[in-house]
Amino acid sequence: MFVAQDLRKKSIGEYLLYMWQIEDLIRANQCDIEKIKVSIIAKYAVDEDKKEELVKWYGELSQMMHDENVMQKGHLQINKNVIIWLNELHQKLSASPQFPFYHAAYFKVLPFIVELRSKSGSSVVEVSEIETCFEALYGVVLLKMQQKEISKDTLKAIEAISHFIAMLSAFYLDDKEGKLKFEVS
Repeated sequence: MFVAQDLRKKSIGEYLLYMWQIEDLIRANQCDIEKIKVSIIAKYAVDEDKKEELVKWYGELSQMMHDENVMQKGHLQINKNVIIWLNELHQKLSASPQFPFYHAAYFKVLPFIVELRSKSGSSVVEVSEIETCFEALYGVVLLKMQQKEISKDTLKAIEAISHFIAMLSAFYLDDKEGKLKFEVS
């Protein structure tokens, strides 16, 4: 919760990856708050009031996962909304001639997106390009956690995707703060 709050203010991309990890941690504990208390919350070095906040937060997320039927797979609507917002911003940035560096970063990752989609069997309708990028980033996070080897080609793709998502995340913060202005033609 505390990490999520901090990341949401600093990097929406890192926040989303963190929240996907939280969803998986909750699933690993069968969405059972008692198991979550033992395996996750007990490890936090915080006072009892903070632990109670964590219990409430994890409990609410667990309940949402149950209510939204994502206890086995999928993502909470609050996390899907982040993808929607980022995708909408991506569309605006892509349509504007004001952001040539963004366009360059996008065109650099586009072949990787196409390749990832072809490997996963995802269609354009099912998953946005932005979500495809996040799925790739999260996949590498999982591989690293499992201490599995990551190929040089994958690392090259992830480097470009990371740069692109970091740029989009920075534009997202600028947009939320009212600093991003699109020229009207």
